[in-house]
Amino acid sequence: MASSPTERELTEFDQNGYLIVRGLFDRRVVSDARAAAQSMLDPLLGPAEFEADVGYPGAPLSRLAQGGLTPRRLLHAYSRCELFRDMATSAAMGHWLRALLGGSPLLSQSHHNCVMTKSPGYSSSTDWHQDIRYWSFERADLISAWIALGTERATNGGLRVLPGSHTLELSDDRYDAARFLRGDVEANAVLIAGAVDVDLEAGDVLFFHCRLFHAAGRNAAEATKLSMVFSYYDDTNRPVRGTRSAQYPALAVRV
Repeated sequence: MASSPTERELTEFDQNGYLIVRGLFDRRVVSDARAAAQSMLDPLLGPAEFEADVGYPGAPLSRLAQGGLTPRRLLHAYSRCELFRDMATSAAMGHWLRALLGGSPLLSQSHHNCVMTKSPGYSSSTDWHQDIRYWSFERADLISAWIALGTERATNGGLRVLPGSHTLELSDDRYDAARFLRGDVEANAVLIAGAVDVDLEAGDVLFFHCRLFHAAGRNAAEATKLSMVFSYYDDTNRPVRGTRSAQYPALAVRV
């Protein structure tokens, strides 16, 4: 039987908006998943999003520019191979998700559902944002699960989070047009000063609330950083009809 959160861990998630589960996936599974992802990068197996597409700080200006065809995400991870499907809907994930969500977990195929790639040289940074900014659900109560396929540190573009920020209600003038926190607002600078680096090893999983502010820098290491990212909600929540969130059917997660 897969482990489930303790009361202390549930409290930690409620207060901080995130929880790191160490070694949720064993080394063999992670090694196989990493090898599968690498095989899809060279030669590139689409669909993919490129660094030039996002326009984030440090990204090439276009696909025609040097480094413009550097992949940022391998899309539709669930559909790519049986191993990815097994990991995304595994009982190991389901036990934690059911406890954190408070209901039977469903995997969204419309959001995240990707292998995140961060390559040296042409990787971009991602400013402070919430995952819920472009999602449309009856309740803003979803969880993103970040599965590390290797070591993640600030030096290779690992995630940073603002503990407790999932409970904040900020005025619109603290965001830019793309719903990133504005760097020129003093109140945002004070908030960001409390940032925490999320250090992960292969097989660790970071569960975080869809309203938690998070960011990531560029990869200054020599190797490409690979992670799998999926989004989940419970069966009492629903995507809003006619929106991107309802584009693909949800999938049950084993518990």
